[in-house]
Parts: sequence; structure tokens; C-alpha cells
Amino acid sequence: MKDFKEFIFRGNVVDLAVGLVIGLAFSGVVTAFTDAFVNPLIALVTGKNDVSGLQFTVAGRTTFPYGIFLASLITFVLIALVVFFLVVKPVNALRDRQRRGEPVDPTTKACLECLSEIPVEARRCAFCTSEQPAAA
Repeated sequence: MKDFKEFIFRGNVVDLAVGLVIGLAFSGVVTAFTDAFVNPLIALVTGKNDVSGLQFTVAGRTTFPYGIFLASLITFVLIALVVFFLVVKPVNALRDRQRRGEPVDPTTKACLECLSEIPVEARRCAFCTSEQPAAA
């Protein structure tokens, strides 16, 4: 039971669960947006009131309801666009910024005479004993 508890509370599993719940809720919002705004716009173009009701019949017997597929495709594309621009792009920018980070102040410098690494505050090189300029 202890191992299971550690597995569940590991960061990746909790993050995945939160992401899944938010994704499902977001999917509902995008589906509602598609039904309320996008489908009526497409209906204006096609002349049909319900995009999901678009279909064609072959040989008078077989019906192909392509409107259902079209509505689902529009919903998928909208979800993918919003996730890309509101989640993926900002997270990638944040990761890039963290990778670059602020340059760390160096603790060593190269001796001007022998090019050995010496502390920045050193006034003489420990290797060749040449005098070094004062640290700025």
C-alpha cells in the first residue's frame, strides 16, 4: 500500500490527473463554442441549420452523415489551436528562459601570463606568480 501511495502522489501522476480533468472541462467549453458560434457560421454558408445534420445519400439507400465528422473535426482543430497557443507556446518559452538563466558570476579567471585558472580576487597567480590586475 505504501508503494502505491508513493506512486499516486508522485508529481507526474498528479499532474497528469489534473491535466486530464482540465482537458475534459476545456473540451466541453470548446464544444459549446463550436455549437454556439462556429456551426451557425457554417450553416450560413451551407444554408443548413445544423452542420452535424449534413449528409449525402448514395444509390438512394446509403447515407453518409459527414456533418457529424465535420463538427468533430472543427472542435478538434479549435482545441488543438487553443492548447498550442495557450499552453504549449508559453510553457516552451518558460523552459527556454529557465535554460538560459542569468549568467553566473565567475569565481575564476585566466592568468594573463600562463592562462591557468585562478580565483577572481587573486592578486598573484599561484602557478607563475605573476601579478594580476585588481578585480573590477
